Amino acid sequence: MSPPPSTSVGLETVVVVASASNGAVSSALRSAQPIDALAWIAIVAFGLALLVRWSDVAAPARPIAGVAWLLFGTYWLTMVPYYYYDAQSPLQTVLALVALPLCAYTGYLLWNGRESLFVLTKAVALMGLIYLPAETIPIVRQWLIETTAVQTHYGMELLGHSPGINEGMNGYESRFNFDSEETATGRTTYIVLACTGLGSMAIFGGLIAAVSAPLRRKLTAFALAIGVIWLLNLVRNVFIGLATPHGWFQQDLVVSLVTTYMGAEEARVSYLVAHNYISQLLAVVALIGVTYLVVKILPEVLEPLEEVLFVLTGTEYDLETALGADVRTDGGSRDT
Repeated sequence: MSPPPSTSVGLETVVVVASASNGAVSSALRSAQPIDALAWIAIVAFGLALLVRWSDVAAPARPIAGVAWLLFGTYWLTMVPYYYYDAQSPLQTVLALVALPLCAYTGYLLWNGRESLFVLTKAVALMGLIYLPAETIPIVRQWLIETTAVQTHYGMELLGHSPGINEGMNGYESRFNFDSEETATGRTTYIVLACTGLGSMAIFGGLIAAVSAPLRRKLTAFALAIGVIWLLNLVRNVFIGLATPHGWFQQDLVVSLVTTYMGAEEARVSYLVAHNYISQLLAVVALIGVTYLVVKILPEVLEPLEEVLFVLTGTEYDLETALGADVRTDGGSRDT
């Protein structure tokens, strides 16, 4: 028996995932088009700046890129209310808030001549080209969501749980059909695009595609990153998908803290703890680990990462030396 609509909870994130109640999902769907349009405008502006620079017209390229970064930061600012009120995710709220000043500063540095930031600009543009089509093309989005739901359900079956899958609030066969009368919280979860891991895959895909390196090493790094992210993402989905209905974190102290300081419904506590705290924090650790593995194969990605650190700290870094990379970022070995 399916639980009433008010007991359904989605799995969603940015970078990785963010939760939404049914009302939040409806609101997000109503506002998706203008938000998507702003993201597309930013990506197109990035592409225009890169095209102008490729045409050896450096001066106009910098201000165009600067405006693109400002638009990109504004896009993330528009997501703050959703992350704070609906998703109730402190981490994503903070990241969305700081995105605008950081993007604006990046644009300012570019506008004033820091040409090395064009590699990072190219990486972000490519990330958008990987992610946005999947978000805006229904048939691609449906395939990704339903495939992830099937794979997550298989993971649950390996642990002895077989709830079945039915239609979620997004209209796709993506909801885990736990019986609300037989679970601790009466709630369940359903897969959305963010649960596919596509956001994290797009980050590494953009970084890897943006740098200059031999194709074989780029393909090897890409395959490794995608494989690890896919596996860890399924583990995360299974963890959240089981913790939510079975109330793994419904202990009195945890419930008191989350309901008092996050204003959450008591029945949602296990979901919020599993999703917004444990999974999101572990996702940060996982991304650092994947980055290290990619760097060992493709140290060229250190160049855009050094630019990120410069924007954050104002200090120049030599990550190649600090990490002891075996291959120089120009493609040669340390012995040549």
